Amino acid sequence: MSEAEPAGIHTLPVRVYYEDTDFSGFVYHASYLRFMERGRTELLRGLAGDQSDLHRDAAGLHFVVRRMAIDYVRPARMDDLLEVRTWTATMKGASMHLAQEVRRGPDLLVKAEVVVACVRDGRAIRLPDSLRLALSPDRRNAPPDPGT
Repeated sequence: MSEAEPAGIHTLPVRVYYEDTDFSGFVYHASYLRFMERGRTELLRGLAGDQSDLHRDAAGLHFVVRRMAIDYVRPARMDDLLEVRTWTATMKGASMHLAQEVRRGPDLLVKAEVVVACVRDGRAIRLPDSLRLALSPDRRNAPPDPGT
């Protein structure tokens, strides 16, 4: 992720609880996966509504994580207030490539690149056009339409 501020960021505040930490008092590495999953879910909810509605309305469409690359930069501790930041990096035919960061104030703690595939009955399918438009980095980075 670049030093420049990406546009179209969804930010989710997350408080670190005891259950998120390991014996050392630091956040357990797998807890960040849950935090980032919530961030991706809330990004989709904000753009396309509840995923359960999307699954029902699109006749069995589901999202699966196909690939994830994670860099753990700094640790977090119990009671820290974190921000999970999620944005669209690129869109492909049947997948969306998302970028995520977990921050504590200005400090970058974790960064991830996530490829999420759209599937139906276990097979990759093209992302619905409405979702593609809502998640498109070009659309989300464009200035608001003054007519709306």
